[in-house]
Amino acid sequence: MSPSRLASLRVFLAGLCRSGALLAAPTLIRAEQGASEPGGETSDRGPNDAGKDKDGKAKDSNGKDGDDDRKGSDAQDEVDTENLFGFTEGSETGKRGEQEILLDSIGRFSKRRADTGPSRYRVSNTKLSYQFDPTDNFSIDLGIFADARSVRNIADLPDKSYGTFDGASAEFKYRFLKASNDNPLGLAVELRPRYARILPVEGQGADIFDMESLLQLDVQLVPDKVWYGSNLSFEPSVGRLRSTREVDRSSTFLWSHAVVARVTQDTFVGPELRYLRAYDGAFLNRFEGHAVFLGPALDHRFGEKAFLTLAHSTQIAGHDRDPSYTRRAFDLTHFERHAVRVKLGLEF
Repeated sequence: MSPSRLASLRVFLAGLCRSGALLAAPTLIRAEQGASEPGGETSDRGPNDAGKDKDGKAKDSNGKDGDDDRKGSDAQDEVDTENLFGFTEGSETGKRGEQEILLDSIGRFSKRRADTGPSRYRVSNTKLSYQFDPTDNFSIDLGIFADARSVRNIADLPDKSYGTFDGASAEFKYRFLKASNDNPLGLAVELRPRYARILPVEGQGADIFDMESLLQLDVQLVPDKVWYGSNLSFEPSVGRLRSTREVDRSSTFLWSHAVVARVTQDTFVGPELRYLRAYDGAFLNRFEGHAVFLGPALDHRFGEKAFLTLAHSTQIAGHDRDPSYTRRAFDLTHFERHAVRVKLGLEF
């Protein structure tokens, strides 16, 4: 072959090689993009899989799983029913390791006047307590009490005006059932042994021992909106008067009901009905009188760690078996006409 033809053939082959490289370039680019997927594997997800993880779970704008958001929402909406119902107490206990400081004050006002002229009956019994939870279903509350009263011209009661220390108590609560969306019923039992220094009605000095047994039940009637609470209580009491050494034995039976509704995210309001019976003797020996109380209850939470409970209760019906008062409408010998409860709590 002549030198000129050989040179032409070389130019033709060089151009052919350059054309083949250009045709292969797109294929090489696609292969490199596939290799950039995690683990060196190509992605087989389509455009409809955007916003999902590798397992197909939906993610939010921050890349979190939707399941995590739902779990967080459920935890945020969980309501502590223990202090939700006013005088009635719910079945809820704290989580393991939680602690709480409580200031719980019950005021009792108005009794039957002895003679003509002004009369006054004002009694406040206040408890300061520390509560802790060794387990998720068991709580212990240790408290001290103060009694303050102003009594004047009240039937069968001496005039008194003072404030004093009124003993101590321990409360042990065990929750059998925890309320949830799947199981709306909560159930707990609480035992409350207490030593007191003042007779609660008469206001006389004494050494008193009582043991209240309390069944606490609550039901979520409408999920996250309406709750019902109920208590059954039996409280025997034995005391000895310091002045006369006379022994006093009595007992009280209580059945209460409350329904509260959520009116804002942190506020709950509703009515409460209580029925109480008073007995002579430590084991419901002789019936002496009964009373029905009705009034509103309010619970408000300040963030996640503090709450305020308010309740007012008025005696709307009752009967005293004392012959002197059998024709009267209320039992104002064993119970007051009005009661108010204020409870402040701080959790940590």
